[in-house]
Amino acid sequence: MEKNILVTGSAGFIGSNLCLELLRRYESINVTGIDNLNDYYDVSIKEWRLKQIEEEVGKHDGSSFSFVKGNIADKALIEKLFCENDFDIVVNLAAQAGVRYSITNPDAYIESNIIGFYNILEACRHSYDNGRKGVDHLVYASSSSVYGSNKKVPYSTDDKVDNPVSLYAATKKSNELMAHAYSKLYNIPSTGLRFFTVYGPAGRPDMAYFGFTNKLVKGEKIQIFNYGNCKRDFTYIDDIVEGVIRVMGKAPERKKGEDGLPVPPYALYNIGNNNPENLMEFVKILSEELVEAGVLPSDYDFDSHMELVPMQPGDVPVTYADTTPLERDFGFKPDTSLRDGLRKFAQWYKEFYN
Repeated sequence: MEKNILVTGSAGFIGSNLCLELLRRYESINVTGIDNLNDYYDVSIKEWRLKQIEEEVGKHDGSSFSFVKGNIADKALIEKLFCENDFDIVVNLAAQAGVRYSITNPDAYIESNIIGFYNILEACRHSYDNGRKGVDHLVYASSSSVYGSNKKVPYSTDDKVDNPVSLYAATKKSNELMAHAYSKLYNIPSTGLRFFTVYGPAGRPDMAYFGFTNKLVKGEKIQIFNYGNCKRDFTYIDDIVEGVIRVMGKAPERKKGEDGLPVPPYALYNIGNNNPENLMEFVKILSEELVEAGVLPSDYDFDSHMELVPMQPGDVPVTYADTTPLERDFGFKPDTSLRDGLRKFAQWYKEFYN
């Protein structure tokens, strides 16, 4: 796989793990990463991830990784990056994440998720200028949040998703619409991936499993929303990365319709565990693995540190992925158990924070 690949959000949770696995798996690969290293959460975790990538590069002679600190909302920077590199595959994972943060900080979502993604689309469009080969495949992150409060489960990519319950969800749905338009107008092969509650070592501290752990370590109370009646399709990071890599290698086919015009080379998939877990069961498993890893003492009183509270604005009671199309087209279905995944997170947490 002698490819030039751009990964935006390369210091992020999914982006960094994707870069790592690409370097491990392929002998001749050139990966360019871009990330603005913002302080939405602890920057030291992002720096740790980048260090892991640098160490991995040192083990391989034929591969390379170059990092650019910058914002995809900076149009001039993105244009320069594409002018200086002939990217074969672009994986756009840079985004302002988080449902609750979007309620109080909407500007960050418009800048990164709308303007930033538009810049990536424009750069892909112009990658074909002047007879250049251009981008073979644009893969981008969407989110299970686009399903909003849909009652039908499991969630299918064929479902109507026109009722977002957060600005974050609205920006992700907008990404899918923008990508479809660019695929139609400029024949850019693009694939959107709706990720379902990604977790694992060195994940995002704003996610429940990480935030709960931080609070429990400090002796603070954790809040269990919707009185513990939420269900989440927790998906382990290695399964997410495996799905992304399989999708990267199979771009939607360029072809023409009966009218002689291009049929949009566009696809959309869920990547989830297809097995939603009750939040209370999730907390039980997490607590057991934190004790097993030595993060918390064996006599820790979990009951006194839990508080059942109502649902928060922007949240949904259940996420549940229909992964049939992913299995059909790529022969892959995430299968890491919640206990195995949380065990690896607890072990990493113990080592990282010591």
